Amino acid sequence: QVQLVESGGGLVQPGGSLRLSCAASGIIFSDYAVAWYRQAPGKQRELVAREGRYGGTNYADSVKGRFTISRVNGENTVALQMNSLKAEDTAVYYCKAEPSYGSAYWGQGTQVTVSS
Repeated sequence: QVQLVESGGGLVQPGGSLRLSCAASGIIFSDYAVAWYRQAPGKQRELVAREGRYGGTNYADSVKGRFTISRVNGENTVALQMNSLKAEDTAVYYCKAEPSYGSAYWGQGTQVTVSS
């Protein structure tokens, strides 16, 4: 059974930082492209950052220069480092594993709230 479990969300002040983690069981992340999405209340889920199976990253314009996606060496984990957080970054953040063929896997999400 495949499980993706996100952690690291929480409440942070504007300008602060958070590091989200996504741990996988049942799959090996190195076999997949990986991505972080987010969904704010009343809005559609949107791509935040993505890393291809063989490298190469892309980011939403709204987070470029502030967020970094990475695979954690030696662990079956993907991280999202979020710096200079803004109120508009408030959302539920989801981890996604994308195979070359077949259906993707999603985590259950972790809440990030940016507020003073």
